[in-house]
This record gives sequence, structure tokens and C-alpha cells, in this order.
Amino acid sequence: MSERMVKIRLRRSAIGTSPRQRETLRGLGLKRIGQSVILKDSAAVRGMMRAVAHLVDTED
Repeated sequence: MSERMVKIRLRRSAIGTSPRQRETLRGLGLKRIGQSVILKDSAAVRGMMRAVAHLVDTED
């Protein structure tokens, strides 16, 4: 059985964002603009994506 995965790409800089949003990006594993990560689709990851939705692009 395969688990659902979600691809997240950082599209805007974290400069000027709150420290909490910067830590959320770090928690997702995003460090540089244009960097992509593939993570398991879970409620925790969805919540983190929602918190920084204005900075990232997502693909299911």
C-alpha cells in the first residue's frame, strides 16, 4: 500500500516574515527559493503548508 505524498516548493523568500513562519519552513525542510521537498501527506504537514501558503506552491 503506497502512502500519499505531497510536493512542496518554496517560491518566495522568507525575508520579512515572522520567526514562526521561518521555523515552519525549516520544519518542512525548505531552505532556498526554488527548493522542492516531497513529504508524506499528513494533517501536520497540511497545517504547516497552510501557515506558509503565501510562500509555497504545492502539488498532490
